[in-house]
This record gives sequence, C-alpha cells and structure tokens, in this order.
Amino acid sequence: QVLLSESGGGLVQTGDSLTLSCGVSGRTPRSHVMGWFRQRSAEDCEFVAAILRNTERTRYEDFVKGRFTISRDNDKNKNSVYLQINKLRPTDTAVYFCAIGLRSESNEYPSRVESYDYWGQGTQVTVST
Repeated sequence: QVLLSESGGGLVQTGDSLTLSCGVSGRTPRSHVMGWFRQRSAEDCEFVAAILRNTERTRYEDFVKGRFTISRDNDKNKNSVYLQINKLRPTDTAVYFCAIGLRSESNEYPSRVESYDYWGQGTQVTVST
C-alpha cells in the first residue's frame, strides 16, 4: 500500500508564490513517476507537471509557462515531491493532487491520469484578486 499526502495549499493573493508538498509512504520501485494534477471546479483533472525518479527528467503542461517548478527531496531516503508556483493567478484556483505511477508505462506517459496508481487527497489552493 502506498499513501500520498499533500500539504501547503491555502488562500493567497494574485502574484504570490506557494510551494505544495507531497509525502509518500510505502515501498515504491526505483523507477516510478510522480506527478501533480489539478482540478478546477466542474472541470476535468488536468496535468500540471511530473518528475521521473530514475532520470530526474521533468515534464510540464503548456499552461505552466515557467511559473511552476516540480522537484524532489534531495534526500534519497525520503520520497517527497514539491510543486512551487510563482505569480499565482485566480485561474490557478483548484484542488491540487499528487500521484505516483509505478508501472513502466507510467514513465512513458506521465501526463495521463491513467498512468498513475495512487493519489493523494488533494490540497485546495485559492487565489484571490
């Protein structure tokens, strides 16, 4: 069983920065992918960013446009991933989820919801004008 837990959300103002954290417990293979998705009200869950554990390669959705940065904990014994968001906009208001994909195909298609096997409960980010 793998458990994920997000934190760091909250109410912020336009232009602020925020860092979301995701802790992972349970055994995971060396080759896995961790991703961030978000769900704005009444819309589908959309891909934000992902990072591959074995290569440290990252991938971002186009709307990120340099404002989002995904990273991992430097301590390899910890299995945490972060999402830094700069210059927040009201359109960034959403529930942000982290997820982990454990299969080989997860690494091939990191932007797909179906590539992920376990999800956190989400953390709400609300950006006021």
